[in-house]
Amino acid sequence: MTGRNPRSSRAVVVGGGLAGVTSALRLADAGLDVTLLEGRPRLGGLAFSFRRGDLSVDNGQHVYLRCCTGYRWFLDRIEGAHLAPLQDRLDVPVLDVGRPAGPRLGRLRRTGLPVPLHLAGGLAAYPHLSLAEKAGVARAALGLGRLDPADPALDGIDFATWLRRQGQSSRAIEALWDLVGVATLNATAPNASMALAAMVFKTGLLSEPGAADIGWAAVPLGDLHDTLARKALESAGVEIRVRTRAGSLTRAEDGRWAVGTDGELFEADTVVLAVPQGETHRLLPDGALDDPGRLLGLTDAPILNVHVVYDRKVLRRPFFAALGSPVQWVFDRTASSGLQGAGQYLAVSQSAAQDEIDLPVAELRKRYLPELERLLPAARGAGIRDFFVTRERTATFAPTPGVGRLRPGTHTRVPGLHLAGAWTATGWPATMEGAVRSGFSAADAALQALGRPHEHPLQEAA
Repeated sequence: MTGRNPRSSRAVVVGGGLAGVTSALRLADAGLDVTLLEGRPRLGGLAFSFRRGDLSVDNGQHVYLRCCTGYRWFLDRIEGAHLAPLQDRLDVPVLDVGRPAGPRLGRLRRTGLPVPLHLAGGLAAYPHLSLAEKAGVARAALGLGRLDPADPALDGIDFATWLRRQGQSSRAIEALWDLVGVATLNATAPNASMALAAMVFKTGLLSEPGAADIGWAAVPLGDLHDTLARKALESAGVEIRVRTRAGSLTRAEDGRWAVGTDGELFEADTVVLAVPQGETHRLLPDGALDDPGRLLGLTDAPILNVHVVYDRKVLRRPFFAALGSPVQWVFDRTASSGLQGAGQYLAVSQSAAQDEIDLPVAELRKRYLPELERLLPAARGAGIRDFFVTRERTATFAPTPGVGRLRPGTHTRVPGLHLAGAWTATGWPATMEGAVRSGFSAADAALQALGRPHEHPLQEAA
């Protein structure tokens, strides 16, 4: 490229998801001349919106927690925090429809007391566990508090094995551990690395009283991850090139990089690859990683979302979780979607959906509409204005035992090339928080290699 200041370090970020946008913002804020390449026509990666008639539809329901300090930084940086508010205090309605005596509603709540007392009252009042199971959960929670999620030995066992060793019943796993774990890890306990499970529960439930308070977007995700992110990038001086997919990555003898796209070449002093692991594997030059094949060992886990638009209001709460039903979590997306007139739009979020991800829409309709009627009596007899499905077959990496050995860090063996993405070694599962933190790490590594002074935005993650 011509017309650039030769004294200004140039960076190319490949990938416009949360990891790439974060890297680009951090690099631009440090004074680099940054170009962001994204193959799609939009930013946001796997957390995006699209139009369906008059509706703005999120591809899936995405939430974050108060402990997600990286994603909260991201929201602040793009001036969108007010559009994705957090609960004042954790409060999760849990409806059990599997009881012989009939449906029963319970709640997972916290108080303002210090850890771990902040959860004691909520656990004592939680109706979906027996007294003995509640006592067992408390003992397991104390055991979790003593674990180090970075211990490699924990990555070698599954969460269910550890829970059984702690005396957890099948009911306790269903009504508590998997209720939270499936949504955050995208895997059931037998299929989840204990290291990642320990990280989720220790950080979310045992780090500080408000750590697990839930936040979600009150507007379409595209308003945040595309519109506001694009505005922040442009204000920082980042050149954004959408519909521009990287096809090659080469390093010249003088150490500069060249990113090739369809008919165009982008030169840079440093490159951040913030694309999925398979695409990273394709673009990596020889010798960049000791064992690049391990990237292909990072298999994908799907998430299915079922969307239903009723002709009347059938749910009074913003969301709830279900027990005794195939339904996992249900969210009211009416306001954020822009639905006009009478009616209500619900999104059913189904994680760890390997058995359902390829089912025909007609079969999913037969399965989920009766279940929603069982969970929501007001839905019985309500008219269905629309029913559709979104499928993310590669929503996350599968957090199976041993996955920690497959996740690379941000550094490569080639100077000036860094990796970002929720699949890298962030210590977090594949979440928006993990993606943002990976962007921090890649930008920090690039700036350090260039000798550029910078401050990490999160003191605890420095």
